[in-house]
Amino acid sequence: MIRFLSPWWLLLVLPVLATAGAYVWTQLRGKVAGVRFSNVDLLTRLVPKTPGWRRHLTATRVFLLVLLAMATGMAKPSVDVKVPLERATIMLAIDVSLSMKATDVTPNRIVAAQQAAKLFVKELPANYNLGLVAFAKTAEVKVSPGKDRGVVLAAIDALQLQESTAIGEAIFTCLDAIASVPADGASGAPPARIVLMSDGYTTYGRPNAQAAAAAKKARVPVSTIAFGTLDGTVELSGQQVSVPVDRDALQKVATQTDGRYYEAASSDALKSAYADLGSSVGYHTPNPRKSPSGTQVWLCCVDSRPPR
Repeated sequence: MIRFLSPWWLLLVLPVLATAGAYVWTQLRGKVAGVRFSNVDLLTRLVPKTPGWRRHLTATRVFLLVLLAMATGMAKPSVDVKVPLERATIMLAIDVSLSMKATDVTPNRIVAAQQAAKLFVKELPANYNLGLVAFAKTAEVKVSPGKDRGVVLAAIDALQLQESTAIGEAIFTCLDAIASVPADGASGAPPARIVLMSDGYTTYGRPNAQAAAAAKKARVPVSTIAFGTLDGTVELSGQQVSVPVDRDALQKVATQTDGRYYEAASSDALKSAYADLGSSVGYHTPNPRKSPSGTQVWLCCVDSRPPR
């Protein structure tokens, strides 16, 4: 579809049409006058045939075409071009509770989780949206869903441990972040997955089952990765406290949401967490406007989700 960014310039077409009309009217009026006051038989004998109006045709046509081209060019015609837009979104949720400093995973749980998370970020397809949530007693969006991997990597490195664990709150926070992804004219929410890294024990906030039910309703699978062993301990207030990994809780969250459960934070496990993620490819069918800098801004898209 052709549209014009400055359609008011098309008003210049009116003088062009008026000029063409005046020229045709003048030619016809002169011909009629000649017939009215001349002896046609005498003229045909004395005056050789001439091209008449045809002698002006080429020059007039070129002149009018130039004027039309100028008017059309000033109106800035543009054609809508369909540009693929990827809306698939992954939220990475990392447990930063104090139990994550246990050393039963080398060098400890939190460092192993950070290393695995950064590997995940680097190997994730560049056209996926990626966001980061850190959770302990509460859950916080560290990076909203987007395609800037550098911001996510920096946020992972800056994670700090805190008290308590709220897996349910982490899932709810991820769902809110996914819902914030712009629709851009698409129908429905983007296909999404939550990848949750934790040692499993919820000690604060809404229960896991409630959060899993919300994720199931939103059709957002939660894949869980368990960090730690049954023998993990941490030093708290000068005492060694047992912090065994709660594999059952993490596995249940994954099962209830149609996600996947992993016990090892290996490269292959992380790849599997997003390998089956569907994509939502939209297409720009834009209504262009001018940004303050003068560049064109193309808005909106249409969503189409390919079958898995």
